[in-house]
Amino acid sequence: MQIRFADSRPAGDYALVLPVAGKDRSTLGSLGSSQGAISAALDRARFEGDASSSSEHFVDDNGSIRRLIVVGTGVGTSPIEAAEKVGGTAASKLQTSGEKTVVVDLTGLGYDAEAAARVALGAALRSWRYDRYRTKLKDNQKPTLDEIVIVGGDAGSAKAYEQRWAPVVEGVSLTRELVTEPANIIYPETFVERVRASIKDSGLEVEVLDRAAMEKLGMGALLGVAQGSVREARLLILKWNGGGKGAQPTAFVGKGVTFDTGGISIKPAAGMEAMKWDMGGAGAVAGAMKALALRKAKANIVGICGLVENMPGGNAQRPGDVVTTMSGQTVEVINTDAEGRLVLADAVTYVQRDFKPSTIIDLATLTGAILISLGHEWAGLFSNNDELAGRLQSAGEESGDKLWRMPLAEPFDRLIDSPIADMKNVGPREGGSITAAQFIQRFIENGVKWAHIDMAGKAWSDKASSTYEKGATGFGVRLLDQYVADVLER
Repeated sequence: MQIRFADSRPAGDYALVLPVAGKDRSTLGSLGSSQGAISAALDRARFEGDASSSSEHFVDDNGSIRRLIVVGTGVGTSPIEAAEKVGGTAASKLQTSGEKTVVVDLTGLGYDAEAAARVALGAALRSWRYDRYRTKLKDNQKPTLDEIVIVGGDAGSAKAYEQRWAPVVEGVSLTRELVTEPANIIYPETFVERVRASIKDSGLEVEVLDRAAMEKLGMGALLGVAQGSVREARLLILKWNGGGKGAQPTAFVGKGVTFDTGGISIKPAAGMEAMKWDMGGAGAVAGAMKALALRKAKANIVGICGLVENMPGGNAQRPGDVVTTMSGQTVEVINTDAEGRLVLADAVTYVQRDFKPSTIIDLATLTGAILISLGHEWAGLFSNNDELAGRLQSAGEESGDKLWRMPLAEPFDRLIDSPIADMKNVGPREGGSITAAQFIQRFIENGVKWAHIDMAGKAWSDKASSTYEKGATGFGVRLLDQYVADVLER
């Protein structure tokens, strides 16, 4: 789907989208003689212009019938949030409508270039869908929307979208694709291949460690998770050097369990198919790195994706096994379904030893416990640094990838002490997301600022929103991109 900006509505056949701010319907003035009838119809429908609400009509436009979608922006909603919802609602309502062109007329709303660009962002994000394996779609199920034309934004809207937000759409799209693909298609080796193909010519530097290289480095925790699968583990390293030469980088580290059966501590059968998205953290890191490279971010960033498949088998890791991590610390594996933290342990050690980052932000679909705490509304945030936590929460509010800070404390840390090793990989049932974060923190070296984002409730959604359909959300890409923009590029 193409997005373009124009000074006025084009000629020809198109559907028209008119936003209204709550009950203020002044933007309907452009409908001419049809304004009164449409306003009366909105009254009859009890349409109050709430954000993301919509009402569909057909109007006479100089003798031809035109489809009209009235979209609410809400009252008290921030202009940026409202703008994204306008674009997303327009795309969702018209994607399979039979319309090929949609004009979103912002005239009268006072949207500046950034707000108009965010309308385009919302539309592009909401238009994403993945039909690769759907071979029998009916005609009325197939997308028809080819073009969205945005009218009435300030000069510079197109530039703001193309330079700042179109790269983010590309990054989110990559993440959604990786998360959506089934585990027989995306596994550690093919994850690397898919990312490598997607970032070609982006300027990102790519390095890949195979099993032999990781064995040499002593990554016993990550490799222990992978040993039950015929799919060999990989560590994907993506480097972007857009900041000062020699400046310490910031590291993004993602859990990439391309399928999680639970291993010997096997999960129940019901719902296990969803575990294809247990690589959502690594997917977010890959997507964010692509977005940052495409928009030429002025920062030094290294992205690490720890990629494994967790399977039961004759060579699978057993409960009770003790593994030695790259850091030299030992772990008693109590539960093989608490595998993501083992992957992250070696990944964060690697990035600290090789790249000396000032800050590490890890993202992982880590625990079911975070769902009990926060549902599907926020991801959990854990950090050893108040300033870092605050900046990430601000970036989450601005991007829509919202975070809620959770505690870390020594009493929780004691719960993962082991009688035969330095630590065990699970504590008691209570506080499960906290003890998981405490485990990762044991691998953070002194002086390194660190944040852990448990996004188990956010990588996939069973309901649509204004910027995504049911399925892969792309969570994390916009969060990391906004953090870089707010903190590292200022």
